[in-house]
Amino acid sequence: MPYLDIASDFRPYYEIHDATDPWEASETIFFIHGFAESSQAYYGWLPNLSRRFRLVTYDLRGLGRNKPVDASFEYSSDLMAKDAAHVMEKLANGPCHVVAAKSGSIIASRLAVNRPDLVKSLILACPVGAPTNDDWVGHIEQHGVRSYARWTMPSRLGLGASDAMLDWWSDLMGKTAPSTAYAYFRWVTKTQPIEDLKKIDCPILAIMTTPPPEIDIGSGQLTATNFKLAASQAQVVVIPHDCYHISAVQPDACAREALAFIASLSQPLKT
Repeated sequence: MPYLDIASDFRPYYEIHDATDPWEASETIFFIHGFAESSQAYYGWLPNLSRRFRLVTYDLRGLGRNKPVDASFEYSSDLMAKDAAHVMEKLANGPCHVVAAKSGSIIASRLAVNRPDLVKSLILACPVGAPTNDDWVGHIEQHGVRSYARWTMPSRLGLGASDAMLDWWSDLMGKTAPSTAYAYFRWVTKTQPIEDLKKIDCPILAIMTTPPPEIDIGSGQLTATNFKLAASQAQVVVIPHDCYHISAVQPDACAREALAFIASLSQPLKT
């Protein structure tokens, strides 16, 4: 399996998906996944985009097929953005369009602030603020990461998700070591992504949804309104659904919105 030699404590797993015409120059889309996931989380996006773009996915530090971190490990937004920048510099042909989902949007936003030279645009699916659900750690301590994932899955995927879908995503997230989960939670609950959004100059697309009140999405979820207040230049697309992980539930629709957004960036301005 392909791993990058970046540092002794960070050898991330990565994949490149490229079905573009080999005689044509192509832009790169770089993907950042969310908590307790891996690059597998974008399986539904890839077929829609790989014919037009070179796609790079990787597993975040401590997650996916990478080595877990200790519970005492100090994650930070700057470290995670630096990790992403290292992977981009190794695998991308210049600046990229960056797709991120859930807490991956926190990393992508800091990347755009710290390394604007690497980011052509941001496409943030179900972007989050700082999660604050203290019950998560206690549940993992008692029952494990997979049980936590399955417990929170109806709000992630919606009440209509099949048992097979719920199990697949629970199995994916359940591969995360509890030590990594503890360290990740300690970092992500202290982040202030709204402040980063205010500093970003590149074009932004936010793909969001509108779960009904009975769906508990947690206090850290951003709404279309407060996202636009923070990033006034952003385009916001709302895909109605009784979930918040729209990237997982509607990957085809999300990929189509991403394609249309990127295409719009190259169109001349109307006068």
